[in-house]
Amino acid sequence: MGLFGRSDKESSAKSVSSNNTFDYLVVGLGNPGKQYARTRHNVGEEVAAVLASRHGGSLKTSRDHALVDDVRIGSKRVVLAFPTTFMNESGKAVRALSRRYGFNRGPIAERLIVVHDELDLPPGAVRVKVGGGLGGHNGLRSITADLGTQEYIRVRIGVGKPVNKEQGANHVLSKVPAAERQTLDVSVQIAADAVERIVADGAAAAMNAFNGQ
Repeated sequence: MGLFGRSDKESSAKSVSSNNTFDYLVVGLGNPGKQYARTRHNVGEEVAAVLASRHGGSLKTSRDHALVDDVRIGSKRVVLAFPTTFMNESGKAVRALSRRYGFNRGPIAERLIVVHDELDLPPGAVRVKVGGGLGGHNGLRSITADLGTQEYIRVRIGVGKPVNKEQGANHVLSKVPAAERQTLDVSVQIAADAVERIVADGAAAAMNAFNGQ
């Protein structure tokens, strides 16, 4: 199946030449809107923004259903993105970005890094994973459906489990207590470190460095 939609990188319409080669697409998941900012579900968005800031960029509005910038991390060219669809349509943005930046011209999974909240990890834990199940995460489910693979790289940020499954949505979308928010602020920085390690040395090296912490 052919991948994906077309669009400009930002509203100022700087075009991306087909001769340009990008090494990684990093997608930080979350929901758009101020009401969702700094909730557990939007820690992926925060990582994308941190990476842009670290490397001299900033996420900007695009017509690819995402806030986007491309930066250099070391010698690698990296596209950073936060889908502005709601979480359960994240794949729509990833599809568009994949075609826009040429990731559809070869296997995408090994060049796609998705950063997301993880209920199955305690608050603040950061783990790197390649492929595997979706854990009921709607963003991962959407991306997997649109790309036809779930073998992409994930950077998972623990947000802990609610008391029961019925409270799952409220848990990830509600305001975070101050002490836990401080923990998540640290984990966002660590997750950004993990993405940088993946870009520099590959997923296996990042797993060895971060999964034992």
